[in-house]
Amino acid sequence: MSSTIANGSYPLRPCSTGGNAWSLWSAIAVVTALMSVWIPVVGQQSSSQNSDGVVIQGTVHDAAGKLIVDGTVRLEQKGNSTAAVTKTNAAGAFSFSALGEGSYILIAEKLGLRSRTTTVVASSPGERKRVDLVLEDSGTTPAASNTGFSQAMEFADKPTFTVAGVTDWTAVGGHGSDSTLRTSEYLARETLALKPEDASHRNSVSDSEGFAPGVSTHVAADEHRQAGEQDEKRDDPLAAVHEFEQAARLDPSEQNYFVWGSELLLHRAVWQAQEVLQKGVEAFPRSARMLTALGTALFSGARYDEAALRLCDASDLNPAETEPYVFMGKIEMAAPNPLPCIERKLAWFAEQQPGNSLANYLYAMAILKRKELSPDEKITTKAEDLLTKAVAIDPKCADAYLQLGILATSRRNLNKAIVFYTKAIEANSELDEAHYRLGVAYDRIGQPDKAKVEFQLHDEIKKRQADDVERQRREVKQFLVVAPGKPGYPPAQ
Repeated sequence: MSSTIANGSYPLRPCSTGGNAWSLWSAIAVVTALMSVWIPVVGQQSSSQNSDGVVIQGTVHDAAGKLIVDGTVRLEQKGNSTAAVTKTNAAGAFSFSALGEGSYILIAEKLGLRSRTTTVVASSPGERKRVDLVLEDSGTTPAASNTGFSQAMEFADKPTFTVAGVTDWTAVGGHGSDSTLRTSEYLARETLALKPEDASHRNSVSDSEGFAPGVSTHVAADEHRQAGEQDEKRDDPLAAVHEFEQAARLDPSEQNYFVWGSELLLHRAVWQAQEVLQKGVEAFPRSARMLTALGTALFSGARYDEAALRLCDASDLNPAETEPYVFMGKIEMAAPNPLPCIERKLAWFAEQQPGNSLANYLYAMAILKRKELSPDEKITTKAEDLLTKAVAIDPKCADAYLQLGILATSRRNLNKAIVFYTKAIEANSELDEAHYRLGVAYDRIGQPDKAKVEFQLHDEIKKRQADDVERQRREVKQFLVVAPGKPGYPPAQ
């Protein structure tokens, strides 16, 4: 168990966002399993870490020559669909190192602008390749065939999947530990509540034919979407997702992309949700909620770095909105390693909203995540100051008290830790890890009777939480998805 970040806490639940409490569904833990990736993502790192590996580096700028900060750079090896992603630094530079020999595809994007795809061929170990990428209007960038970079969905064609049925929650799949699954399930539920920034996002891309004269296709699409919403309320998600798909075909608006993708995500069709939401982002690159939803889908598929970058992009579109930062904080705590761009964004969030208890808590947790890799007392002190500020703003911020107790324990100040654990329980009596750690502290100072009481409470709470998780999973059926060429795929009409 980590000495700094609580594994069984309820991150974010008690902390106020300036007066409104943030409510969590279930306990979330830090992932213990590490994900293996075909290619290391090492944005802005020195190539000295692996002198034998290929290095691909360069800059990103716009058509006027202005260097692009926080631009997303994506690298794919030809023949492999998995991508490495990074962000440009303050000088507009990026770097991928420790690469193997082969042919790579490189592309950069930011806020609707995209570079042309560039092929880089590395033929010898230790080779260094420099590429300068220029962002253009995405509408003028030629389509990249066979590169893995999809353009806007052509609704004349069928998607690469169909939802054929539903199954019981026990068939649910996920990557990493069960706590990662809980995090992705919670974020999927929260995604449904995201609202568009303005009405323009609901405009259709184009109208289609095939309806009676005088009847607009977007009106017909609205009818399908509303029917899907009613189907979902009647606990018929299979009918609902088909209605949402039809709505998106008739009217590929931001709203219809989002609703269809979110429905797939809610019912654990993770890869299919990624496909739809990626198309939605490409069609509506300035939709923060679409980027946030895509980030959630990527996290659910264990594509943690890519998820972080999409959430950072969402925060760039509307820095005053809280939701992307909350999603960032949650995936940062659940991911096996610190994620790109998140700590910096959460630092900005805390700086811009110093009176926001949640902002201070999230930034503190990101700092403590980094401390796990590089112990530094200055980092601990900074995090402690932020946590102290969080509880001063919101005395009900139970998780911040829990973290303060963990820090005190790491310094072997058990009496101080007991005070913090007790305050955490007073703020939230269902915080199971606070009971467990309080029991450990009591046991270490020679009070076994008190320790026994806390351990018993911990066990009772954990059981209730497990029952709640099972109940909520039973309420959300998982989609059965089939692909072309597979048994059960509908034949062409």
